[in-house]
Amino acid sequence: MSQLETEHSVDLFVIGGGINGCGIARDAVGRGFSVELAEMNDLASATSSASTKLFHGGLRYLEYWEVRLVREALIERETLLKAMPHISWPMRFVLPLHQDMRFETTTPTSRLLSTVMPWMKGRRPEWLIRLGLFMYDNLGGREILPGTKSLDLRTGEEGKPLQDKYEKAYEYSDCWVEDSRLVVLNARDAQARGATILTRNKVVKAAPGQGGWTVHIEDTQTGKRSTLTAKALVNAAGPWVAEVMDDALEVTHQAQVRLVRGSHIVVKRQYPHDKCYFFQGTDGRITFAIPYETDFTLIGTTDAEHLDPSVKPECTPSERDYLIDFVNQYFKDPITADDVVWTYSGVRPLYDDGASSATAATRDYVLKLNQSSGSPVLNVFGGKITTYRRLAEGAMRELGAVFDGLPGNWTAVVPLPGGDFAVNGVDDLVAELSASYPFLTPRWALRLVRAYGTEARSMLGDAASVLDMGTEFGATLTEREVRWLIDTEFVTQADDVLWRRSKLGLHMSDDQIETFRTWMADQDVSRTDAAAEQA
Repeated sequence: MSQLETEHSVDLFVIGGGINGCGIARDAVGRGFSVELAEMNDLASATSSASTKLFHGGLRYLEYWEVRLVREALIERETLLKAMPHISWPMRFVLPLHQDMRFETTTPTSRLLSTVMPWMKGRRPEWLIRLGLFMYDNLGGREILPGTKSLDLRTGEEGKPLQDKYEKAYEYSDCWVEDSRLVVLNARDAQARGATILTRNKVVKAAPGQGGWTVHIEDTQTGKRSTLTAKALVNAAGPWVAEVMDDALEVTHQAQVRLVRGSHIVVKRQYPHDKCYFFQGTDGRITFAIPYETDFTLIGTTDAEHLDPSVKPECTPSERDYLIDFVNQYFKDPITADDVVWTYSGVRPLYDDGASSATAATRDYVLKLNQSSGSPVLNVFGGKITTYRRLAEGAMRELGAVFDGLPGNWTAVVPLPGGDFAVNGVDDLVAELSASYPFLTPRWALRLVRAYGTEARSMLGDAASVLDMGTEFGATLTEREVRWLIDTEFVTQADDVLWRRSKLGLHMSDDQIETFRTWMADQDVSRTDAAAEQA
């Protein structure tokens, strides 16, 4: 407990436990710096658990001429895939073609073509899509992922769920990622290398002083306050990045943040194959339909202005209906609002580059090092989940102005916890786990491998039967797994398990969820106590 209640000093203090904050903490501690991170809620409790769950280059960003961002993201797909083959895997995307495809009218490409080809009247021509896919295949130097090919939707399985008017499509590669697990694994690896990770601890004030900052933290569960000093700060507070600058740090800045809400809906599974759809709309926007959690289809996303980060983002009825109407232009069997089993929304904290619409706002990241007070703070704006590791390396380069003799980059070749196996090794790992633990059903074994990789054995331990797993909460969630999550993955509340460390809440009944909530409440879990024991 003394580490948390008594003033101490670190090289780097990180504000925010999303993917950018945890990625920077991991990178920094791996270079030999002492690091502490504070997150006012659970890890990945905001934007980083509300993405479309993709490692992707951003095909549509090519129309905004963001070639550097797309190239960096395309290169990163395979780097990340090798580092975390349990929580990330290749997926094929089907892009149906039709005559009514339109540009988002503010893109540089649409403006150019409207000038030189006015007779197209804003339509997105097939040759341009093929050119974009050619660039997508070749900008990033693919080694693992297959390239683009044409599909005949009249004869292929990909066309069966679609309306008969869709006859041709292109198929290309991107990758799935379990976004909130990605955050937790970065935090765990940072902690294993010596970082202190504090969840449900809010930075209430950070005052500049001689040689650094004095940081005041409040435990949001107990109200206890602690103080430390840090040579430098990283403000990776996501949607709250400007609020932290204004209120907690009181630093002078001119940076503007544009909050853009992205909403998703989840419906019962709409088709049997395992490919995704990339649907283009008549309004210039795109929507994905993705196989999700075995039994469902994920549909998203929207782009809507979100004015206040303190207001919890929710999928509005109009956003839900927009997504339903969008995919119903493609699917043969229309979906309705009654088919929606779950919705979620996240707020993207984009750097305000003056774009005319939320859709057009840049998804690139911007790093601003501020030393006006004499104490350095690096403010992080924007970014996308695919480029989090490169953002962390960029952050360390910026901090090179503060820390002399910065060691070199290292994260590209080091797997995350549980990811130390081959990219194509999931089936072998499932078979080995099933042989060692015969009580696991095939679906259960696959879920554990996809969540924990090679660490699934550590979680299962000496269990020889289902009875050894303790209380069964439903959907293969057991007491042994939950206690392992509490001990190793910063879990303190039921939703940490049901909606972030997993999505098992989708598979459990209301009664099962309520029973689990009651059980978790009775555990009196305290991250403060757990962190103190590790210290």
